[in-house]
Amino acid sequence: MAKLDTNRVPMPHQDPRSRGKNYDEVALGYSEEQALAEALRCIQCPKRNCVAGCPVGINIPDFIKALSQKDLPEAARVLKDRNALPGICGRVCPQETQCEAVCTLAKKKAPIAIGRLERYIADWERTNGAKAETAEKPALTGKRVAIVGSGPAGLTAAADLARRGHSVTIFEALHVAGGVLMYGIPEFRLPKEIVQAEVDYVISLGVKIELDSVVGKLATVDELLEDGFDAVFLATGAGLPMFLNIPGENLNGVYSANEFLTRVNLMKSYRFPEYDTPVKAGKRVAVIGGGNVAMDAARCALRLGAEQVYIVYRRSEAEMPARREEVENAKEEGIQFKLLTNPTRFIGDERNQVVAIECQEMELGEPDESGRQRPVPKPGSEFVMDVDVAIVALGTTPNPLIARTTRGLETTRKGTVVADESTGRTTKKGVWAGGDIVTGAATVISAMGAGKRAAADIDRYLREGQDDKRGILMG
Repeated sequence: MAKLDTNRVPMPHQDPRSRGKNYDEVALGYSEEQALAEALRCIQCPKRNCVAGCPVGINIPDFIKALSQKDLPEAARVLKDRNALPGICGRVCPQETQCEAVCTLAKKKAPIAIGRLERYIADWERTNGAKAETAEKPALTGKRVAIVGSGPAGLTAAADLARRGHSVTIFEALHVAGGVLMYGIPEFRLPKEIVQAEVDYVISLGVKIELDSVVGKLATVDELLEDGFDAVFLATGAGLPMFLNIPGENLNGVYSANEFLTRVNLMKSYRFPEYDTPVKAGKRVAVIGGGNVAMDAARCALRLGAEQVYIVYRRSEAEMPARREEVENAKEEGIQFKLLTNPTRFIGDERNQVVAIECQEMELGEPDESGRQRPVPKPGSEFVMDVDVAIVALGTTPNPLIARTTRGLETTRKGTVVADESTGRTTKKGVWAGGDIVTGAATVISAMGAGKRAAADIDRYLREGQDDKRGILMG
C-alpha cells in the first residue's frame, strides 16, 4: 500500500491587509497544479464514507478520480449528476463537518479538500464554456409542479424534477432568483456571477422562473393547485429576523442582519452612488451573534469603511456556530471579538440614533437543550460600548404569509412548516416543503438535500400515488 499523503493543499487567499477594503472573493481557488496534487491524495477507499456524509449524495471518489486523471468533463458530469449547484456548494457548504469529517484521512487530520476540488471543477466548467453531459432528458410527463422560492432547496428540487420530465415553474418573490444565495451571502464569499450561472443552468433544464411573484399575495397555494399544478413544493426559506427584545431596539442605526445584508448584497449599497441604496455604514459597529451571518455582517461593515467592528457573543468561541474558516477570516481582517458578552439595552441620543450598547459579562453554566453550556450573567459586570451602528444577527424564522394563506398546512409554534424529514410531505395533500421553512435557519447543503428528497417523493407521487389523500400522515 502506498504511503498516505497527509499534506493537504492549502487554499490561496487574498492578503488580509488588502481584502478588508474590497469585495473581491477572499478565497482564490486552486490552480490546476494544486487541484491535481490534492486529488491525487485521495486513496479511493472502498467504504466511500464521504458519499454517505454528503447530504446530496455526490459520488465524491469518482469525480476526484476523474480529476486526478485530468478528465475534467467527466468530473463535471459526475458532480452535476447529483448537484445542480456545485460552484455554490464548493464555496459555502460546511464540508469540514460533513463529507470531509468522515473521510478516511480525517483520522490523520488531513481529509481530502473535497469542497475545494468541487469548486475547482465547477469553475473550470463555467470558465471553459463546457457543459457537463447528463443523462438524456426523459419525455415530458405532462405533470406540472410549482416551486415557491428559488433558494438552494427550490433550485435543487426544480432541477431534479425537470430531469424527470415534469414541467416546473418557480415563483420567486424578489426581482432576481437565488434566494439567500443572492441576498444573504456577501460577494466576497459567494460571487453573484457564480449564483447566476447556476440559476441559468437550472433554467437550461427547462425550468421556468417567475420573478416578483409573491405566493400568498399573487396567488395562494390552494389557487396554484386549483389552476392546474399537480404538486407544490414550498421552499421560501426563513427570512423573518429574530430580535433581542431589549430596550432601544427600534433606534435608528439598529439593523437586523437580514436588512443590512440585503441592502449590501442584493441592492449593492457598497457601490453607492452607482446603486442608489444607501446604508449607514458607521465607524464603530457591533454585530450581535456568533453564526455565519454575524461574520458576514461584520466583514461587510468593515468593507463599508467602519474603523472598529465588534462581534458581541454571549458564549465563548468554542460554542460559536459559525464555520471556523469564517471566524479565522474575520479575525485576520481585524474584527474584534467580545465574547461572553450579552447586550441588555441600546442607548440613543436626542435624535433617536443609537450611540451605545449596555452589556453584561457572562460566564458559562450547565449545558442547555442545544448541548452547549448556558451563559449566565455575572453580577455587577455591566459596561457600555460606544457604537453608531448595531446589527442583530440572532437567526431567522419563516415568513408567516404562506402558512396564513394555506388551508390545512400545519406549522410549529416557531412558525416552521411540519413536514416529513425523509419525503418533505406536509399535512396538506399535494404540498411538500423543505429547507429553512421546515428546519429554521440552517445550511445551504441541508436545504439542497431536502430539495432532492422532496423531488424524489413528488416524482413518485405524480407517477404512482395521486389518489393518496393522507399527506404526511401516510404509513
